[in-house]
Amino acid sequence: MPPFALTSTLSRPVARLGTLALRSRSPIQTPHYAANTSRGVVPHLAHDNLQKHTDIRALYLGLEDFIEKTPPRVPPVFEIHPDSTGSRLRAFTHHSPAPLLILGPRRVPPVESPAANTNATLSICTSVGFRTLDIEEYISAGAALQPDIIIAPGDIVPPTSSRKRAEKSTDRTDLWVSTMLTRAQETPYPAVFAPLLPLAPEQQMWYTQLLCDPDYRPHISGLAVYDTESLLDLPEELQLLPRLALTTPANPVAILREIALGVDLFILPFVDHASDAGFALDFTFPAPAPAPHADPLPLATSLWSAEHTIDLSPLRPGCTCFACTNHHRAYIHHLLATKEMLGWVLLQLHNHSVMSEFFAGVRQSIARETFEADVEAFSRAYEADMPSAAGPGPRVRGYQFKSKGHGEPKANPKAYNKLDDMAENIADATMPDPDIDAEELQEHGLGKALEDEEMK
Repeated sequence: MPPFALTSTLSRPVARLGTLALRSRSPIQTPHYAANTSRGVVPHLAHDNLQKHTDIRALYLGLEDFIEKTPPRVPPVFEIHPDSTGSRLRAFTHHSPAPLLILGPRRVPPVESPAANTNATLSICTSVGFRTLDIEEYISAGAALQPDIIIAPGDIVPPTSSRKRAEKSTDRTDLWVSTMLTRAQETPYPAVFAPLLPLAPEQQMWYTQLLCDPDYRPHISGLAVYDTESLLDLPEELQLLPRLALTTPANPVAILREIALGVDLFILPFVDHASDAGFALDFTFPAPAPAPHADPLPLATSLWSAEHTIDLSPLRPGCTCFACTNHHRAYIHHLLATKEMLGWVLLQLHNHSVMSEFFAGVRQSIARETFEADVEAFSRAYEADMPSAAGPGPRVRGYQFKSKGHGEPKANPKAYNKLDDMAENIADATMPDPDIDAEELQEHGLGKALEDEEMK
């Protein structure tokens, strides 16, 4: 069986069904998604919860998460002994053999770097600051870490880049990809997904012709898509390859739009963002039939809202996830209000369950050949965008955002405040006489003297 098999081979951009199977891993029915990770871990989910309570089949990891100590020290991920599958990356992150591990040079979405790429390096952001990653170092990391899939490096530029910058981008990517594919022919190497640059098809025509070259095409296992426009007019030799989107769609409507263009696998940071913001995703595909003249339904419910204080209903009616079958909205609202980590854990379990059901519904819709009609119904039934955050999330780490400069407000609110003023007020307050009886004390009040002092 080939690594990726399509049930339909239409050449035009169209929603399609497929099966991705690599290295004895559990096959992934596509369209589907890979869970995003931070330093090798799905945010908020310990490994036991990941295995017991989710249906996550693939994980995306960025190499920049693991190489903050190089140079001069060798990062620990390169020193650990490989696990039974031969993967140092899987051994270091301690993931089970089941999920596919997809390795890219950067996180998704990447923090914008102040320095530009060069002909031999990528600019990256580690947990201790910005640095450069040598292309040869990244290519060697693929052989050393042995993920299931490695995304070939690309010089990613904005679609609005000048013609000269676009040409430089394609030249660099051409060189980097050909170097990685040559290495893949010489040593045991992961499946290589070649990048499609976020440029118009005619701007990267020479590069896509390289991918079709008989010397390289057999060693390309898939495509990494940074802009769905690059899928238009794709050469016939590349049509049957699986397509992994690094486009970071912000909501399910955007996901459906990209599925209609032929994307097979997604990375979805908005799922983690929703959990951090206290949102429980609340949508299904196909969408339920709306009541006549009803307003579009929200895509998520904010558990920060006070209306959930005594609400004993599940996060979503009929949901069978661990959070909905064992807990209720009032409990999770309380956990968020008290900043208990369990609140975000339960929301993350629920949200990944919703996404798994969403993609299962998409696959069934494509199989029934009702996908286009179901997409239109979904757009009518639900709001187009995710709601705005209504409460604070977990503390943001420095490698998750880029500082904008002097005078910027702190990303995290103060966790503690000085109590000097309160101590001074207590010291100045007139305390009741120790011989005072209960009735007089009740009439006077323990805080009366302190209140009088504050009013002066």
